[in-house]
Amino acid sequence: MKLKLFTIGVFFLFSFIKIQAQVTGIILDSESQIPIDYATVALYKVADSTLVNGVITNEQGVFTLDNLKKGNYYIAASFIGYTTKTTKTFLVDKSQSFIDLGTLYLEPSLERLNEVVVQGKRSAVVNKVDRQVFSTKNFQNALSGSGVDLLKNIPSVNVNGDGQIALRGSTSFVLLLNGKPIQSSAIQILAQLPANAIERVEVITAPSAKYDPEGKSGILNIITKKGAINGAFTQVNLKLGFPSIEDYDNAEPAGRYGGDFTYNVRRDAWNFSLGASYQRNDIAGRREGDVYTIINDTLTRFPSDGERSFDEINYSGRLNLDYTPSESNSFSLGVYAGKRSKDRRATILYYDNHAITPADGDDSDRIYTFQYLNDNLRIRKSDFVVASFDYAHTFGNSSNLSASFLYEYTFLGGPTTNENLGYPDTSQILQEEYNTNDNPLNGIRFQLGYEFKPLEIGQFSVGYQYRNLDHKGDFIYERKDLNTGDFVLVPEFSSEVNLTREINSGYVQLDKSLEKFDYSLGLRLESMDRDLYLKDKVGVVDTTYAYDFVKLYPSASVQYKINDDLKVKAAYSRRVERTTSFKMNPFPEREHSETLEQGDPTLKPEFIDLVELGVVKDLEKGNSLYGTFYYRDVKNLINRVNTVYNDTILNRIYSNVGTGKSIGLELGSEFNITESWDNFVGANLYSYTIDGAYNGYAIDTSSFVYSLNINSTYNFSDTAALQFTFNYLSDRVTAQGEDSEFYSPNLSFKKSFLNNQLVATLQWQNIDMGLLNTNEQRITTWQDNSFYTTTNYVYEVDMVFLNLTYTFNKVKNQSKFIESEFGKREF
Repeated sequence: MKLKLFTIGVFFLFSFIKIQAQVTGIILDSESQIPIDYATVALYKVADSTLVNGVITNEQGVFTLDNLKKGNYYIAASFIGYTTKTTKTFLVDKSQSFIDLGTLYLEPSLERLNEVVVQGKRSAVVNKVDRQVFSTKNFQNALSGSGVDLLKNIPSVNVNGDGQIALRGSTSFVLLLNGKPIQSSAIQILAQLPANAIERVEVITAPSAKYDPEGKSGILNIITKKGAINGAFTQVNLKLGFPSIEDYDNAEPAGRYGGDFTYNVRRDAWNFSLGASYQRNDIAGRREGDVYTIINDTLTRFPSDGERSFDEINYSGRLNLDYTPSESNSFSLGVYAGKRSKDRRATILYYDNHAITPADGDDSDRIYTFQYLNDNLRIRKSDFVVASFDYAHTFGNSSNLSASFLYEYTFLGGPTTNENLGYPDTSQILQEEYNTNDNPLNGIRFQLGYEFKPLEIGQFSVGYQYRNLDHKGDFIYERKDLNTGDFVLVPEFSSEVNLTREINSGYVQLDKSLEKFDYSLGLRLESMDRDLYLKDKVGVVDTTYAYDFVKLYPSASVQYKINDDLKVKAAYSRRVERTTSFKMNPFPEREHSETLEQGDPTLKPEFIDLVELGVVKDLEKGNSLYGTFYYRDVKNLINRVNTVYNDTILNRIYSNVGTGKSIGLELGSEFNITESWDNFVGANLYSYTIDGAYNGYAIDTSSFVYSLNINSTYNFSDTAALQFTFNYLSDRVTAQGEDSEFYSPNLSFKKSFLNNQLVATLQWQNIDMGLLNTNEQRITTWQDNSFYTTTNYVYEVDMVFLNLTYTFNKVKNQSKFIESEFGKREF
């Protein structure tokens, strides 16, 4: 009996060991020593080289193979753009239940990467299962600029004259920094982040449920430079802008200069990063406009022309401390603080203002003719402090637990002064107004995630996120009494606003990678509670608008490897675009002499469904070609629409106008004309349709939109290169009109000295030479028998910069910094 029990016990013990036997390891880039996520790890039998199992690495480059039977095995690790790494044979038997293969280094493939790669440059784009990865080393035109300058080179990303960033034609996207979601204004953050501190940009257009579902067009993940070896790294960058070449008759010359530095030191378990940046980025320019309104058969027309320039100053400091006491535990503390001011001056002459009745009459029917000069200065400021703490733990069975907490305080605000002066006698004050606002914002975010040890069905992970936003606004609008000289409150333009938003969400995610087949399935459940409290300054309005919902966000993606050079993939993702405080404040804010801006307190979030089908083809000699067909459906589409406030003022109102549909095709190709001439071309072509109604008017408009990004680099030697870039965006419709084409050619020459420690780059941005319409944006809106407005914004061209970068040693930069979470969306 005892023998029988012993035999049974041994059998169960053997079974337990067999079931628990596992092999683990980590895969790194051999040059940068950065973990390679989504690398394929295949397990083979030594006896007949048959495939036994396969997995993909996680974001830390870690892989785990479970449920191994007794036998001799070897592993082949591979990823696109790298040579396959094959391990030595190892034995699995009952004496060991856990085998750690340590670190496996993958080397860049000389077959797939062109000659420039051998000299230290990577391909401009790498297509992964769920994203496209763009190396910033290929975009020297952005050196010593900001993150906004760098994004101009990314296909499907467009930046217009006002610096608005659009992905696939939409300004709604989520900005991640090193994988961390942030909620503040993408422009605010990227304008302060030096371009030379960015390692790569990841474009994730159909994100999985693991990511926050916000952003109708997807995610831009900014990866900053970092490394994994002991030593110190110091880099200093200086930018000097030459005086303006073109004369826009602005009151003050534009100033463009700045600098930044990064210091990073690593000592075994400690990694310390310190950075600071100062940038002055003024832009000269003009505004040419023509507007008319029709009220009760009276047409009022007010054409205008004058200065519209920007003075922008950014300075910030970043501090990050990482502590890794063991392979299983890591801690990270980050602080980011800064100030930003952007002054927009509009000194506009309304030079032939008149009213005609009837509306279809001629000049003989003029009621009056009136001229005046409007001097409008809008100052927008942002002071912020962001702090985060992160912890990660890897268990013995390769399960992973991560937690992150972030707090942000941002103070937004700034006054606007508006003076209407007589003309040509500008000493005569016709109207003087002053409005200001204080917008303190407090936000917290907590995230908790757990990745289970790899299972036969794939890598299973779960997570939870909590976000809370409290954004207050105090808007004061005053008008000067010209008799007494006192400023008097204007109640209809003054208010108090308080937006609170609480979000709880959880997700489950399953990822699996086989030899030829990869798939990902996810589901996210989100609960949102939003309260908007409104109060005017005279105590008439005191209302709270509540809005809440519980919603599921499914996601799925699949990729099939037809052969080593050809892959096809498909994806689906559901997204949401939340509303900001500014777009929900119903009290009008006077921005210009002829313009009010107003929100809608009942504004609903946009809900988006996205479907993608793509193909990736690797060609000979490092060339490549990819294409992605996509369909995006947006419900509760938010657009800015105009109504007539009075005869000379239009009211711009944010409203849900219906649905928007985009059907498009992204194309990209990297090719080498010669060994020294590298080219990358990306294009986005899509049909955009808006179907809905506003204020009793039907909206049914559509257009075909296309954009083009060209990057061509000629390498004279290992230390000298010339680069030309061209960014183009075609005409596109809005709910009540259209925006014109917008394009910008750029040229730069880079030369390195002192064994590449000193790099000088001469840049010529927005090339025009008086022959083109570079850097101009015309916006036109209309409504039959109500109004028509067209405004051409002429931004500065032919700007020349000299950038100098000096690196004090050769140790790789491993600095990484946190960024704003909440305030960026409100700037």
